[in-house]
Amino acid sequence: MSSKRIVLSTFGSFGDVHPYIAIALELKARGHHPVFATSEAYREKMDSAGIDFHPVRPIVPSYDQPELLADFIGRAMNPKTGIEVVADMIMPHVRDIYDDLDAATEGADLLLTHPLPFVGPIIAQKKRLSWISSVLAPASFLSVHDPIVPPQWPSLHHALRLSPWVGRAVLALAKIKVDKVLRPVYELRAELGMPRGEQPILNGQHSPTKVLALFSKLLATPQPDWPANTVVTGSFPFYDRRDFFGETEIPGGLIDFLDSGPPPIVFTLGSAAIWVADNFYRDSIEAARVLGRRALVLIGHARNMPPLPLPEGVAAFEYAPYSEVLPRACAIVHHGGAGTTGQGMRSGKPVLIVPHALDQFDNAARVERLGCGRTLPRPRYNVESAIRELRKLLENQHYSDTATRVGEIVSEEDGAGLAVAEIESVLNIR
Repeated sequence: MSSKRIVLSTFGSFGDVHPYIAIALELKARGHHPVFATSEAYREKMDSAGIDFHPVRPIVPSYDQPELLADFIGRAMNPKTGIEVVADMIMPHVRDIYDDLDAATEGADLLLTHPLPFVGPIIAQKKRLSWISSVLAPASFLSVHDPIVPPQWPSLHHALRLSPWVGRAVLALAKIKVDKVLRPVYELRAELGMPRGEQPILNGQHSPTKVLALFSKLLATPQPDWPANTVVTGSFPFYDRRDFFGETEIPGGLIDFLDSGPPPIVFTLGSAAIWVADNFYRDSIEAARVLGRRALVLIGHARNMPPLPLPEGVAAFEYAPYSEVLPRACAIVHHGGAGTTGQGMRSGKPVLIVPHALDQFDNAARVERLGCGRTLPRPRYNVESAIRELRKLLENQHYSDTATRVGEIVSEEDGAGLAVAEIESVLNIR
């Protein structure tokens, strides 16, 4: 196949960006020309990865604006209103996003979209451009046959499992509420002379050509109400370099720490929940001390550095590639973001997931059902509860054995490779 220009559109945290970097690098390896269309905040990351970049508004706070970033993430991490906060950030800029993505797709052969920022389907339909959509977690399908754990009311999951009719009633009510938030999308379609189309968060986000479910088949399998053209790629497309501030390798001091004693418990909050860490790292260090375990805390930003000097057997670093450190843990505590969930599963180590908001509650529940982890919602996480849950995780061999099996399966999957193969199949057909 001749080289094709493929635009990858996404928006969000590292967990929303890294999978598409993995796909872009696989596209490059196969001779294609990927173009990344996302926030200006990721320009340095794309330059480091050698991927062509096209900025797309809105301009969001970057790592060198910690107070602004913490304020936004703090609002987005509210389990009750986080989804609305993210939508409210995007909706005033729908026309800007459309204009930027329209320019980025000039001369493109195909557009690959993330569920955000809502205008990808409009671009594809207006330009009659080959389009593949994607999701990063099962929650994006909002299936009534495999109901999600809603972050607003996690206990509602039990009612949703009673019957698909319950799920349909809840979705109908949610659609009425969400439609008001998404009015700018409908107005843009009308301005462009296009029909109103499907609801952008429900069926409207999915391409009629192909939908890539960029997660392991262990988390979810296709359901009757998923788009019929969905392909579960069988793994998460993995990429785990921060690529900021000239960092390209694992810190030497971290390797020394890992080599100097038994496997530690790794505590991490990904790249978004770090901005609402509060006392998470302090409590985690104390829990590890009581358990007699070493601890590696990945704090994400200097603002989260625990008081110095650190206790014996504890090391703190802002960031480290998960693929390098998680397999060397005895257990992992994380927030349940899609990317971190995938890395935790691949590591083959038992996990304690501390969901904060968004799809994290559903990801946590699915990992718990697999038998390789436990769940403890963020408001209930403290020294005592962390000790209790980690003791169960570490002392019950079932968790370790199951985690090992899960890790072996996920490690054999090739999410980026299969995603690119599906992209190429669409290009051949078109």
